[in-house]
Amino acid sequence: MRLLLILSIFFLSCTKYSKTNTPTAYRQTKTISYNNTRVDVVIDKPAVNDLDVLIIYHGTVLYDMFSLTAANTTLDSFKNILDRKDMMLVSVAYPGENLLFGDNIVQAEAALLWVKNSAANELGINVKKVFLAGHSQGGYLVTRLNTMHQTNGVIANAPGPLNLVYRCELEENGQVAVSVTCDKLRDVYGTTSVNPDAYFQRSLLNFTNGFKSDMLFVQGLNDSPIQLYSWPTFKQDVLNCTNCQSTQFVEVPGGEHPSLFTSPVAKTEFNNFINSR
Repeated sequence: MRLLLILSIFFLSCTKYSKTNTPTAYRQTKTISYNNTRVDVVIDKPAVNDLDVLIIYHGTVLYDMFSLTAANTTLDSFKNILDRKDMMLVSVAYPGENLLFGDNIVQAEAALLWVKNSAANELGINVKKVFLAGHSQGGYLVTRLNTMHQTNGVIANAPGPLNLVYRCELEENGQVAVSVTCDKLRDVYGTTSVNPDAYFQRSLLNFTNGFKSDMLFVQGLNDSPIQLYSWPTFKQDVLNCTNCQSTQFVEVPGGEHPSLFTSPVAKTEFNNFINSR
């Protein structure tokens, strides 16, 4: 009788464990915290618990109230071009409205470190490989993150701003419309002619070496003139890097800002990049 009772308890505990750990698919928004930095993320998990993770960063939004919408939309855009259906996608709704451009690298880093160090325990999963991907300002953030932390690979589509000195100078001269980005920098640092170094330090041209992981850049060659003005310099600086892991460039003739999501060639290279690592 005692043996039967022990076996019954063991069976019930095993049944409970198997139900709790049955892989389920879901999509949820979660506020995560790492090193006392909080940020919202959208998690799209397939019905597996041993998985690779693609961490995604959206482009610029003017108001933080739209960050979650941008995170969801960007997640869908990457999910639509990703051939694999067994990866978990984590889209980061990083802030920007009340920050100087580039200061949100803190929230971007917190999300990466949370995935690497805390997500397994909090979500009850086993995180294997970790990839980063970003569009526009999101591409800027993943490029910077690649100078800070090692992952299994990084993809950046139309990353920028490449050159805030050039961009904000055009605004100061009335050659292009003013932007909140340059206005906030000007309030703190003065004009580009007074303090160009402060603008350059936040430009992506200042982050072209020390890449810790392999990286794929995608750029449409019919993007905005401001982006394309500095693109050849950025590309050459990266190619000249002597302390970077391997870098690959896919340039799309006639492609516009979202070329990664519209070009069949770019989509193929994106999947080849992930599948080969």
